[in-house]
Amino acid sequence: MLAAAAGGGRRCGKLTDGVAKSSCMAQDAVVVIDVQNAILDLPGTQRRREIHAALDALVGRIAILIGRARQRNVPVIFVQHDGPSGHRLERGVPGWQIRQEILPAPGEPIVHKTACDAFFETTLGLELTSGKIDRLIVAGCMTEYCVDTTVRRAVSLGYDVTLVADGHMTADSGALMFDQIIAHHNSLLDGFDAGNHSVRVVPVSRCLM
Repeated sequence: MLAAAAGGGRRCGKLTDGVAKSSCMAQDAVVVIDVQNAILDLPGTQRRREIHAALDALVGRIAILIGRARQRNVPVIFVQHDGPSGHRLERGVPGWQIRQEILPAPGEPIVHKTACDAFFETTLGLELTSGKIDRLIVAGCMTEYCVDTTVRRAVSLGYDVTLVADGHMTADSGALMFDQIIAHHNSLLDGFDAGNHSVRVVPVSRCLM
C-alpha cells in the first residue's frame, strides 16, 4: 500500500497577521495507466510504424514526468491492465509487461485492472486514500478508453485531475488518426467538472514545476 512520501504531504500556508491560512496545498500523485509493451499492438493497424514511434516518444515524456515526481517526493502509481487468455495484454505474457523505460521503483504500487475504469474493482482508491492524495496527474494509454474513463471517474469521486496533454496516446480508429483523437479528448476534458472538482489539461513541461 502506498505510504505518504517524505516531503510530499500537504503543505499549509504560513501565518499571515498571526492567522494561519485555512487551505492547504493539494497532495499530488502521478498515475500512469497501461503503458505496457503491447498496448497499441491492435489487429489491423495500418500505420504501425508511425504509431509506435509516437508511443516511444510518449514513453520518453512519461519517464521525464516520473523522474520529476520522484525528485519531488510525489508518489507514482502504476496501473496495469490484465487481459483475458489470448489477449495481447494477457497477464504474464511479454506484451503485458510495463515498458522497460518506466519500470516502477521499489515500493511504488502497481494497481491491476480488468476494465477501462482504473477504479473499478481495483485497489486504486485504497492507494490514494492511504497516501492522502486529492489531486491526480494522469498519463498513459489508451486515450479514449482507460485514460478518458479513469479521468472522468476520478473527478466524480472527488479528485482534481491534471491530464498531461502530451502524456497520453492511442492508435488510429477508423477515419480518425491518433493525433486527432488525442487533440479531441484534450479539448473535451479540459474543464470537465463534477461539483467542486475538475480537470485541467497541461503539457508535461508544466507538470510538477
